[in-house]
Amino acid sequence: MKQTTLTYKLVMAATGLFLCFFLVIHLLGNLQLLLPASAARTQFNWYSNLLSGNILIKIISYVLYLSLIGHAIYALLITRKNNTANGSSYVYDKRARLSSWNSRNMGILGTIILIFLIIHFKDYWYVYKFGHLPLDAEGNKDLYSIVISSFRQGWYIVIYELSFIALGFHLLHGFFSASRTLGLYHPKYAWVVRALGWVYTLLITFGFMFIPIYIYFNLKAL
Repeated sequence: MKQTTLTYKLVMAATGLFLCFFLVIHLLGNLQLLLPASAARTQFNWYSNLLSGNILIKIISYVLYLSLIGHAIYALLITRKNNTANGSSYVYDKRARLSSWNSRNMGILGTIILIFLIIHFKDYWYVYKFGHLPLDAEGNKDLYSIVISSFRQGWYIVIYELSFIALGFHLLHGFFSASRTLGLYHPKYAWVVRALGWVYTLLITFGFMFIPIYIYFNLKAL
């Protein structure tokens, strides 16, 4: 039982760390949207075409899809095992007081993120792969126009921002949990892990949240 749970947690940690790495790359790509409009269109569409056409990138994308699916499945398995193990309640069980809010609500946070991913893949990935997008001046599919159009809609911005707030809480707990699973959360340098976790989470969360807000207030007239 304990060995199985540890295996699940190791898979969660490995897939989670890969997804953390992917988020850095994804954010760096999205930062191109902050360039002047003409340059942003050319650069972002070139970047999107590179991601879809390079064989190495395709292999990484398959790893990404498997990581997303594996992370979600093993999260459900761990939750199920924990619920089974803790089937009986104890009067003096004070674990809820000791644990953080995000650790107690990972299921809710994960559900919000999953719904966002479905919308995100439908609006961008599916449209790019299977839709009929116009081409830009360089002959690349004009995904830039689709992204800018979605970020001009207030309701979409609200969903996007709330989803990344949920992701921020999820990342913070996941970062610390993965470090413990991998044996990196040693008392001597626990403060380093905490600092890295907070810095990473804040940069990723606010980095993604800033882009649509900037576009909404600066490019609405375009």
